[in-house]
Amino acid sequence: MKRLYILLSFLLFLPFSAPAENCIDCHKKITPGAVTDWELSKHSKNDVTCSTCHGDGHNSAKDVSKVDIPTPETCGTCHDKQVGQFSKGKHAMAWAALNAMPTTHGMPSLLSDGMKGCGGCHKIGLKTKAEIKDLKAKGGGGFGVASCDACHTRHTFSVKEAREPEACKTCHMGFDHPQWEMYSSSKHGVRHNLKQKGILPETASAPTCQTCHMQDGDHEVRTAWGFLAVRLPLPEDKQWAADQATILQALGVLDPDGKPTARLDVVKAAQVARLTQEDFDRERNKMLKTCNTCHSGNFAKQELEKGDKMIQEADHLMAKAIRIIAGLYKDGVLKKPDSYSYPFPDLLTFHDAPTVIEQKLFKMFLKHRMRAFQGVFHQSPDYALWYGWSELVQDIQEITERAADMREKHK
Repeated sequence: MKRLYILLSFLLFLPFSAPAENCIDCHKKITPGAVTDWELSKHSKNDVTCSTCHGDGHNSAKDVSKVDIPTPETCGTCHDKQVGQFSKGKHAMAWAALNAMPTTHGMPSLLSDGMKGCGGCHKIGLKTKAEIKDLKAKGGGGFGVASCDACHTRHTFSVKEAREPEACKTCHMGFDHPQWEMYSSSKHGVRHNLKQKGILPETASAPTCQTCHMQDGDHEVRTAWGFLAVRLPLPEDKQWAADQATILQALGVLDPDGKPTARLDVVKAAQVARLTQEDFDRERNKMLKTCNTCHSGNFAKQELEKGDKMIQEADHLMAKAIRIIAGLYKDGVLKKPDSYSYPFPDLLTFHDAPTVIEQKLFKMFLKHRMRAFQGVFHQSPDYALWYGWSELVQDIQEITERAADMREKHK
């Protein structure tokens, strides 16, 4: 009887304990770092084993293709609140935004599907099963599609790590979105750095990226203006409204008559702009509430309005430059690319803009305009002025002079 009890116990528990032990024994030799990270994680302490996330189809080197690659739905079985919030935020739209860009598909595949360029960050966005299957078949994006692991690095999946601003650094830096550089050089970032070094006490006020953009741990990350800093309804100021309309036309979302185009549906799907007053006000009020924990309500309101004003000033120079190049198209001085649907330069062509003057316009929009207003919102004076506004002033001067030279040669 005792032998039968032992045998039944062994048979009952074998399917649950043996696979986990097999995974660990094998992967300690193949990927020891992954095993160490898992052993450090809360998952290992709470019986969340390899098969919980990866399934039990893979048991040897011969059946690696049967391993399940986790998706946000996998994480959602335990973290449904966070995944639900994430799914409504801008990070979830990152993959859609990447594929919405008209020239992204012309890049070397390793930069998009291979995750070594735009795709390296935009992979955080939600994908269909068909997209995941396609990425895996190409050998570039089969891993890291869980999205959550972009901030909670696998296999530790640390909450503490994801709460630090360094977790945002890999993606939020560089050409068109140097938020890390702006934040880390701001008073907010400097004070946080001093806290990490122990120079300031742990209780000192020092906002992180997450303090302002993930209030109370909310994973629905959004900003009032959206990435492109364009919005509907248009501003009440007539000049600013005209300038924003020109920018929207150069983005291809409004036609020459100011009517919506098919590309507006893409912008809506990717949620890179706020398209109603209610959407804008909701995000602005969330930010004001956060600022008010350290600053007076009036101070916070005034500081955010300075960012709005910087967008207005930058938009005036930007719209002027767009109109100059549109004028060159109209007068036959510059050939409009056949791929452009409307008589405006396309700001989303990026480095694929066909001439130097059009590439200057692309940099003006995506690099210098971004830095001007983002520098103000992130409390980084040097970025707002020298990396943003100063560059915009030089851009418009160069575009004006180049256009004049081109017209003279055309005569």
